[in-house]
Amino acid sequence: MGFLSEQFWFSALLAVVVAVVILGAVSYCIYFERRISAWMQDRLGPNRVGPEGLFQPVADGAKFILKEDIIPANVDKPLFLLAPCIAFGIAMIGFAVLPWGGDVDLNGDGVVDVVAQVADPGIGLLYLLGIGGLGVYGVVLGGWASNNKYALFSAIRSTAQMLSYEIPMGVVILVVVITTGHLRLEEIVLSQIGEGQVWNIMLHPVAFVILLITLFAETNRMPFDLPEAEQELIGGFHTEYSALKFGLFFLGEYAHMITGSGFIVVLFLGGWHLPFVPGLQPENVSIWAMLFKIAVMSSKIAAFIFFFMWIRWTLPRFRFDQLMRLTWKGLLPISLALAGYATVLVYFGKGTSILWGLGGNIVLLLLVLVYAATRRDEVTGRQANLPAVTVVSGARMP
Repeated sequence: MGFLSEQFWFSALLAVVVAVVILGAVSYCIYFERRISAWMQDRLGPNRVGPEGLFQPVADGAKFILKEDIIPANVDKPLFLLAPCIAFGIAMIGFAVLPWGGDVDLNGDGVVDVVAQVADPGIGLLYLLGIGGLGVYGVVLGGWASNNKYALFSAIRSTAQMLSYEIPMGVVILVVVITTGHLRLEEIVLSQIGEGQVWNIMLHPVAFVILLITLFAETNRMPFDLPEAEQELIGGFHTEYSALKFGLFFLGEYAHMITGSGFIVVLFLGGWHLPFVPGLQPENVSIWAMLFKIAVMSSKIAAFIFFFMWIRWTLPRFRFDQLMRLTWKGLLPISLALAGYATVLVYFGKGTSILWGLGGNIVLLLLVLVYAATRRDEVTGRQANLPAVTVVSGARMP
């Protein structure tokens, strides 16, 4: 295969291909979001531009480019212009460490030439966490630089939300690191494949659910889209943005969804692996096996994106105090208990035992349900720290 047999050139080509595919995917994610919401609400959705509305993303892109680009007079212009670029750019570079197809023999001589991965650092997991944590800067700078009180409120909300949910996210990721003993994403995939090995979702399903919930919060998706709450904050942190800058925020959100979906697939669903499929074993290193593995990985990511969209049109938005209470009083204690349990299992040599792993998760879940069912806290629609409501002459008075 000539120069492609060198890892550098293969990775460079793969980076370009994946970037182009993701750019196309984020454009059509908007189309599919509208079609899925229409399907769930018994509507038609976009169907006028092209067959079945397939050219609607092209029309939307042209609209963003051609619309008047308005910059309010009193904004912090450098930060105002930088914020959407950060939001989109950070979301686009996370995919670099995702393992797409394992080892590959390009020359057909039985010798592994390259790895189907843009970069394979020993701390790939930390890289992805670090890049994901930088995403808050685009939202915060956009809200601050807009010189708009609603956008500023949104930036403050986003800071509290994203930083709070990163804590249980980091703890449940630690569960995977403790169980597998690896920070390299490719090694985490391989640790879920082989004789006696199972996907991590079978060992720690509660950790999988917690990570999925935190990804909704990290991507500002419903029911955790408090930074964009139109009913409260007009449009949130992007209220003052228009034209292409406005579009970059949404493209960054969908790119973040794609990277986050790939992240959870690698950690808990075996990455490019499918059980009982011979062509997806690590020893199959042909080009066709690589393409098959990439197709499997992409299909899993697409399934998660559909799930993200499904949830958006199913669950109502949380109130902000409920959002904070869920992570600090709910997800964080459970994730700490899971990390402690995973450590004990590894210490006694039961880290990959499905009996002990799944059994412990079930027991923990039952304990949480019993605790929630036996609590005597009053169920109310009001925020807990608000003044009590009293009734005076038939009128409700605070």
